[in-house]
Amino acid sequence: MSPTAYAHLDESLASKLIAAAGLGDIDAKVRAGTRLSFDDGVRLYETPHLAAVGLMAHRVRTRKHGRKVYFNVNQHVNYTNVCLYSCKFCAFAAKQGEARGYLMTPEIVEQKVREQLHRPVTEVHMVAGVHPTMPYEYYLDVVRAAKRARPDIHVKAFTMVEIDHILRISGRSEDEVFADLRAAGLGSCPGGGAEVLADRVHKAVFREKQGPQGWLDTARKVQRHGFKMNATMLYGHIERTDERVQHLVQLRELQDECGGFMAYIPLAFWPYHTDLANFGHVTTGCLDQRSIAVGRLMLDNFPHVKAYWIMLTQESAQTALSFGANDIDGTVTEEKITHDAGTTEPQRLDEAQLAQLIREAGYEPVQRTTVYEEIGAGV
Repeated sequence: MSPTAYAHLDESLASKLIAAAGLGDIDAKVRAGTRLSFDDGVRLYETPHLAAVGLMAHRVRTRKHGRKVYFNVNQHVNYTNVCLYSCKFCAFAAKQGEARGYLMTPEIVEQKVREQLHRPVTEVHMVAGVHPTMPYEYYLDVVRAAKRARPDIHVKAFTMVEIDHILRISGRSEDEVFADLRAAGLGSCPGGGAEVLADRVHKAVFREKQGPQGWLDTARKVQRHGFKMNATMLYGHIERTDERVQHLVQLRELQDECGGFMAYIPLAFWPYHTDLANFGHVTTGCLDQRSIAVGRLMLDNFPHVKAYWIMLTQESAQTALSFGANDIDGTVTEEKITHDAGTTEPQRLDEAQLAQLIREAGYEPVQRTTVYEEIGAGV
């Protein structure tokens, strides 16, 4: 029986299957709405009974969202790959002066957005390297450029690493910086840059960049200034099970405090062309589905869990919809970061293709805005 088929079993038989897997006590907590512990999270990652974990996660997503699966019509603009840092998991970054390095002017960003005016794009997603010389005003200008090209577009931009950099180079107070970003047109922030919120992983893989506490502190600042954001975890490299669960617990605690996270997005590591290529490997389908399911079960205060099709692959993202995910991301268009690391997925899917993926998996496609307002049924 396939994992998807398990999702349609009646409650009594489902509970028996979960109990037979030795997870009946966790299932009882899930059904009662009781928060899972750190030890519960470790067990969910380590049990060989993946289908039972997926079934529990599916119950939660169904209770929250029924058969709905969200997507949006968005485009990506990675405005520079020139970066101060040398993270071992990254194939995207270039150093200043390298032939492959590039930097988009605000005018180029504006043109990128104008190129998609024929499509009903509602969001531009802008993340990039941390450029060593661009001034504070540049970051405001790239947001203004997107809004100039398409005034009604929602600008979701800047990881916590970028926000921290902007704050440090601004010469202005925290309140002034966030006011400037809002005035320029920033609508929300993506959740990248968290990687794994564990000091050991930070020191081994991305020691030059903002560490775990720095990411959490910056996310707190973003949310306290009224911006919504997402949260990610880059899994499948050197992190341990306990570090994955620690990551989820820290996200959950910050959500309790601030309440500004919209979605959790597990990001599958692609090792090609990175400094981890020699001992890295593409994540397995089992780990991909488990990461979705454990995230859904542990993050009881997160409204949404996203299966990002570019990093999971389309087929794995479809399966994830029966393992706790209720969002498949969007049309994307010209994504560079994961493609530089070796994904063979296309750079764009149109609305009809996304809706078809969702329907093929047995769900109801619903187009959304960045902040999860429903626009209408899928194409």
